[in-house]
Amino acid sequence: MTRAKRARGRQKEGSGGGQATMISSVINLLNTIIGAGTLAMPSAMSHFGMVLGVIVILWSGFTSAFGLYLQSRCARYLDRGTSSFFALSQMTYPNAAVIFDAAIAIKCFGVGVSYMIIIGDLMPGVVEGFDARAAGIPYLMDRNFWITVFMLIIIPLSFLRRLDSLKYTSIVALVAIGYLIVLVVYHFASDTLAPKDKIRFVSWGGPVEALASLPVVIFAYTCHQNMFSILNEISSNSPGSIMGVIASSIGSAASIYVLVAITGYLTFGNDVTDPASIASTIAKAAIVILVTFSIPLQIHPCRASMDAVLKWRPKDVSRPSVRTSSPGGRPLLPTAGPARSDHGPSAPISDLRFAVLTTVILVLGYIVALTVVSLERVLAYVGSTGSTSISFILPGLFYYKISDPNSIHHQRLTKEDDDALSQPGSDSEDADGDEGLLGRSVDSIHSAASGPGVKGKNTTFPWRWRRKWRWDMEHLNPELLRGGSLALAVYGMCVMAICLVMNLVGTVTAH
Repeated sequence: MTRAKRARGRQKEGSGGGQATMISSVINLLNTIIGAGTLAMPSAMSHFGMVLGVIVILWSGFTSAFGLYLQSRCARYLDRGTSSFFALSQMTYPNAAVIFDAAIAIKCFGVGVSYMIIIGDLMPGVVEGFDARAAGIPYLMDRNFWITVFMLIIIPLSFLRRLDSLKYTSIVALVAIGYLIVLVVYHFASDTLAPKDKIRFVSWGGPVEALASLPVVIFAYTCHQNMFSILNEISSNSPGSIMGVIASSIGSAASIYVLVAITGYLTFGNDVTDPASIASTIAKAAIVILVTFSIPLQIHPCRASMDAVLKWRPKDVSRPSVRTSSPGGRPLLPTAGPARSDHGPSAPISDLRFAVLTTVILVLGYIVALTVVSLERVLAYVGSTGSTSISFILPGLFYYKISDPNSIHHQRLTKEDDDALSQPGSDSEDADGDEGLLGRSVDSIHSAASGPGVKGKNTTFPWRWRRKWRWDMEHLNPELLRGGSLALAVYGMCVMAICLVMNLVGTVTAH
């Protein structure tokens, strides 16, 4: 039995494979990444300068992509379709799982509410821009009215269980982003460019301005809260497919950010403004469409994390863990059938619980959006802690802990691969080229821990080691990858500290 077929076997016996295509996964992940912050890129570049600005945008994309990649590596230690922050927390830091999921829930809830506030702030200007007579109609100028109207669109989308069901609304949101990009490039091509003395090519605005703009760029790539749902729902979760989703999403976002940042900055210079025109009004409407269809993408992980928090119970570390599956991933005891929730944990969310949690999130979000005019300061702290945690710190710590050669989870995964290689017929079947869950790849994991015991089997396919670089990144040295995961966690802690300090400085300055 090959790893691919063993993976398919686990997929049938476990929680089941997904139905999402690679394209729909890229669309949903890209829509999670790209938001209204895209238009803040020219302003950020005015503080960094062009050279440093491009470097920061690309570096932020790379670190975010590495965090997504580590999440995909961690998912290999879990049964197909059961990946989640909570499941990994239970395996690595069980008594801290509730803290991780609470942080994710608060972060996603805060972002969703901020999107509702954006809708209320922009829609009065949009209708007035299209027809000046709207200014004389009080309810059309009322932000609460527009938040209520758009809730009629948000509510049904939020009750969809599968993230893949939002792919069509994500396409509409990406079309809106496309218009914004075209608008920025159009102003760059048609308007008179800013004088050269207002453009910083190599110089920058100083450390304070640069550090103040750093969170805007780093958090612009935050999408890690939905990565496990993508891994659970994608139909082909081979390493190559997962790398394709990550590279396409982050690569597209980075390209858009660089394009908007450069063209917008060259057009307006250090005095980035919002030109008043019908095109600008349409752009504001496009932002409203974008954030409207992005809210359900925030509710999805928020609901899953809230469910995990409510189900959490302290784990008694003195009791030995009970193993429920054999080395091949097959259950030792028969089960009644597959069980899964919309976010991966083994215990499914019942229809009633799903409806109650979704309703609570929507009602609370609606109330907060109506009563709070600005969440800027609160979101600054939530983003500083929540976004850095789920993007850098948690993926790095999870992978570093779970991939320890002395970890029982790592040893179990290694033994499964060794068992698959030692079974008759594996040599001939490996030639089919379809690699399944761990791909051709787990050699990079088990080679460091299995020792010479599998040398004879591996040498049957010397072509696997002739190529130094592989698209699916399975050529990476396991120890190097562990070191990189720890470095990412430390990097996330540094970013968190910088952001918190800048928020405190901003609070003191404002007072």
